[in-house]
Amino acid sequence: MWILVIILIGIVIFGLIAGFFYNRSIQKKIERGELKEAPEIKTVDEECCGQHEICEKESLLAAVSKQIEYYDDEELDRFKGHPSDNYTEEEINEFREIMYTMKEEEVAGWCRSLQLRGIEIPDELKDELFLIVGERRFH
Repeated sequence: MWILVIILIGIVIFGLIAGFFYNRSIQKKIERGELKEAPEIKTVDEECCGQHEICEKESLLAAVSKQIEYYDDEELDRFKGHPSDNYTEEEINEFREIMYTMKEEEVAGWCRSLQLRGIEIPDELKDELFLIVGERRFH
């Protein structure tokens, strides 16, 4: 038991010493003019569950723009507010046709556009989107 306590104290002391030397090196770089100021401290978003490689809130180009971009899909605006689990097969195929006629790198932007427009992607397409975009962000 005492060994664990000693190890824990050692880790804390090591962390304090490493932090001291890190801060000292940053201060020296500022004094020499290599840096203008200390690096910004990044806080962890409380809403992210931490189970993703990249937080879902940052996915689908969320930080890039809040402006809606259309991908020749204005007809999908009629689905605003439509639940994702309540599309007919014909409506799903309409989404699918648009999705597969665009370039692979445009799909994430298209999904973001749908989000901004209040259009939910049909549940049946989410696995296909996962294969195209490479990340599961559509639940």
